[in-house]
This record gives sequence, structure tokens and C-alpha cells, in this order.
Amino acid sequence: MTEKPQESSSELSRDAAEELFRSLLHKEGNWVEWGLACQKLQKAGYSSEIIFEKTGFQSVQQNTIVVAAAVYQSLVTAGASEELLKYCEGPRSDILYELRILNREERLAAALLAQSKKLDADGAKEIARAVKEFSKLSQLPSGFSAHPGDAVAYQCWKRARQKKDLHDRSRSIARGLKFAHSQTAREKIEQLLSDFTVIPTRTAPLIPIHRLELEEELPRIIPVAGSLPLTGKDLEILPSLEAEEPFRAIEVPRNIIAVPVPGWQVILQAKDPVGIFCQSDKLPKPLPGKTETVLVVVDRQQCEWNVNSYFLVEQEENLQFQWFEEAPNSELLAQVILVLRPKKILDENAIVQPWQMDD
Repeated sequence: MTEKPQESSSELSRDAAEELFRSLLHKEGNWVEWGLACQKLQKAGYSSEIIFEKTGFQSVQQNTIVVAAAVYQSLVTAGASEELLKYCEGPRSDILYELRILNREERLAAALLAQSKKLDADGAKEIARAVKEFSKLSQLPSGFSAHPGDAVAYQCWKRARQKKDLHDRSRSIARGLKFAHSQTAREKIEQLLSDFTVIPTRTAPLIPIHRLELEEELPRIIPVAGSLPLTGKDLEILPSLEAEEPFRAIEVPRNIIAVPVPGWQVILQAKDPVGIFCQSDKLPKPLPGKTETVLVVVDRQQCEWNVNSYFLVEQEENLQFQWFEEAPNSELLAQVILVLRPKKILDENAIVQPWQMDD
């Protein structure tokens, strides 16, 4: 395999690259320095395969320490104490890697909790998920504070209330008490020791998914806002497209992307449909199988909440698809009416080559 770097926007001299390779090979410094070195080499155009051949750092390990080093740097920027940074250098790259989904302030609070509770990577992953779910709530649940410990305690509290088995219920209560930060959160969980009411689990509805398999008559042409990440402004400025009968002809403005969608009833009934491209693993419920680009069709005229639908909202200037168990305080921009997968072609050569028949 060639050692020549691929084209890159980051300049790194060959001597400097060789020095980084040598340092990584001998594992000089700590894992944070390894992650920063791998990142520099990657930005300079060196593939993960070349880095592995010259240093012994496998691709998965490279990804972990590069991401974890970025999280570490954000902790430094957030004003983390020397004690916390020394703890992170432990090495605890696996723990910091799990905090990648949080923002800078949330990472700092979560790292402090992981340090105080002496958590492993699984525990850090639980904190990150709980804090992320907590941030989606329109308001803090009664009795629970914004502390990451209360975020985990709230998830344990919810889980305990849904358990009929006393052993499972007790285990969730004990874990909630372990993480509860505020006294009010502790009291909320302790109430479950005498209140055995079981609250039925409310699961998110099934996402309305179709796969394009057959040509449908009278498709509807739908404007596309673009691919995630997008802002509310991107959705707002996109014009509606009006079809003219009898052939549903449409005049598409310049610089507007449009896609044809089969004339299924849910599409024909939509008042103001708009398409958004995103990866299937970015949906509220990631689709099974390999990640692929899907088209999410939303109706900008349907903005009234109901528990059986997903909606498009803007959070921190980014559009997101979400399901709300209760009516949210945030503005609903559109309702998801369809998620369209691309047509699945079993033999791509068959559609470009003429049929051949034996005599």
C-alpha cells in the first residue's frame, strides 16, 4: 500500500508526519497526544490503513482516541479542573468517547459525575443517553434538577414505575438513589418504595415507512429543502409547488431541487409537502440494516401535535425529527407523513444490458 497521503487541505511536511508516526509507534506521551497525532495525520491525507501499518493503531482505536481527544479538548475549554483532566488521562478514552453526543457544558458535568461515581464506559454511556433525553424535554420533570445525576435518576424513576416485577423495580430504585443529586429527586424515588402503582409504558408509534418498488401513476413532485443538517430558515424559504392537471405539470423555480414521489394516498392528501434527505440512522428510530439515504416527507400545513405522529422541530438552529409523548412547548414546524427508502434493485446490470436468451 502506498504511503503517499491523499489530497488534503491540511499541510504537514513529510518529516513532521514521520515524526508523528515514530511517536505513535513507540506510544510516546498519553492517549490524548495519540489522538491529536492521529487526527493531524488523517487531516493531512493519510488513511487509517496507512496509520495502522506504520503505528499499530487499528482503525477502531484511531477513531476512539481521535473523538475522545476532541472531547478532552472541549473539557479544557470548558474550564475543567486539573484533577478532572488527570482523571480523564487515566487512561479513560473509552469514557470520554461516550460523552461525544453532549455539548461542552454537558460533557463537563457528565465527566465530573463519571469521576465521582467511578463509572466504566457503560456507565458513561448511560449518563450521556440520559442527559441527551433530558435535554429534549420541554421542561424539567417535577422534583428533578438539570444535574446529570438527576437525569439518570429520572430514567431510573420512569423505568421503576413501569416494572411489575418487584425485583426489577427494586433494582431500578436502587440505581436511581445511587445517582440522584438533589434531595427532591431522592424523595421522588423513595416514594416508589411505598407506591406500587404500575404506569403502562407508552411506546413511540411505528414510523410510516415505504420502499419504492414499483412505478406509480401520477407521482407528486415535491420540493426538497436539502440534506440534514438544516435550519428552520432553510425550511421556511422553500416554495410550494403547484401541479396543473391533467398531467400534473409543475413549473420548478431555478435553484430548487425536486423529487417525484409515487401518488400514494398519504402523499396526495398532503397540503404542503416538503422533502428532506437524511441518513437512516439519524431517524428517531434508526432503521434496521445498513445505513442509507432516505427521503423524509413532511407536511408544513400539519403542525398540530398528536401522540401517533413524528414532527419536525428546530433545536439549537438545527432541524430534528422527534416524537413527543406529550404536547411540547416548542414550535412544531411540520408533521412527518412518510419516510421513503430508495428503490432496491437486486441486479443493477440487468437494467442497463439487453436480455440474452439461449437458442
